[in-house]
Amino acid sequence: MSDQERLFAAYEKLAAGADLAFAKVQQEHGSCVKCEVACSDCCHAVFGVFPIEAAYLNRYFGALPEELREQARQGLALADRELREMQKKLEACGDDRDASNLVMAETRVRCPLLTAEEKCLLYDRRPITCRVYGMPTQAGGKTRACWKAGFVSGQAYPVFDLDAMYRELYRLSGDMLALAGEEDQEKAGLLVSVAQALK
Repeated sequence: MSDQERLFAAYEKLAAGADLAFAKVQQEHGSCVKCEVACSDCCHAVFGVFPIEAAYLNRYFGALPEELREQARQGLALADRELREMQKKLEACGDDRDASNLVMAETRVRCPLLTAEEKCLLYDRRPITCRVYGMPTQAGGKTRACWKAGFVSGQAYPVFDLDAMYRELYRLSGDMLALAGEEDQEKAGLLVSVAQALK
């Protein structure tokens, strides 16, 4: 197994752990989880992926049949335009963190991997953020869940620790960059959009 294959296998182990956590919540609190086929709310969210995830997505995107890749490329241009518009709004916010957070929350960017049938072209290879979106997650001391979910404030539910996952993704990204000869390990924390990853 090559070093890159080893890193991808370690990433797949993290993804499998996220799937198990989601399945446990779905089993124990099924009425609260509203995820279903063709529900694509999370596919319009603004988020970034770590370098290890970007490389992984790019690899499997490149293995898709040409007609599917072409379908996604049509969505890439739209996603790029929408992200540039969001960036202009963020720049206009200056140092106003509340205004910036509002812009991020209100921006809807369609993932280029989302088909006209509202299905993901790389569903089995999707990022970890996508895998846990429908359950309660915690990052930066804040707990969140999909707005469609039925989780009730004040009640106890299993919560997926995104901060711990981000640390692991950062570590794997650093290993991957080192493998490529990159000395600046801070780049392991530079997130990119799914659209950028596919390029």
